[in-house]
Amino acid sequence: MINDIKKDAEERMSKSVAAVVEAFKRVRTGRATPAILDGVSVSYYGVDTPLSQVANIIVEDARTLAITPWEKPMVPEIEKAIMKSDLGLNPATTGDKIRVPMPALTEETRKEYIKQARAEAEKGRVSVRNIRRDANATLKELQKEKEISEDEQRGGEEQIQKITDKFIAQIDDLLADKEKDLMKV
Repeated sequence: MINDIKKDAEERMSKSVAAVVEAFKRVRTGRATPAILDGVSVSYYGVDTPLSQVANIIVEDARTLAITPWEKPMVPEIEKAIMKSDLGLNPATTGDKIRVPMPALTEETRKEYIKQARAEAEKGRVSVRNIRRDANATLKELQKEKEISEDEQRGGEEQIQKITDKFIAQIDDLLADKEKDLMKV
């Protein structure tokens, strides 16, 4: 029973770490990466659709993304969506292709992106701690109902704490890597 609780907590914590990884992909560095546009939606025949489902997004060079819509009438829609996306990007259209140059990061913008990355990492840590709290509450409930002993409860809580520490360390490592990436000139 304790193993089931541990396994469930570990699965949920790994999903929290995966969410942090996804959030970090949206924090812009100086390099061009299609993941930056993951949160951009385009009105496609009246339905908000992720940009990646209406166009091909490739890295043209280190600082430029090239977007090729599958339908030519989508070009102005995509351009508008990128401008509205609050990513600080200015797309340039050439015929049926949209180029999105990545502006060089200033010291100020780098610090802003680091703040954003730290906030995302903290959300991940809070999520992991909430999972720990839920697992510990489940163990206390089992102990109250006399399904496990106090020693088993304490041992289970210690094991869950070790798992929690492992996942928080992973998040901290991801944050350190992201900060290093952001400060690279």
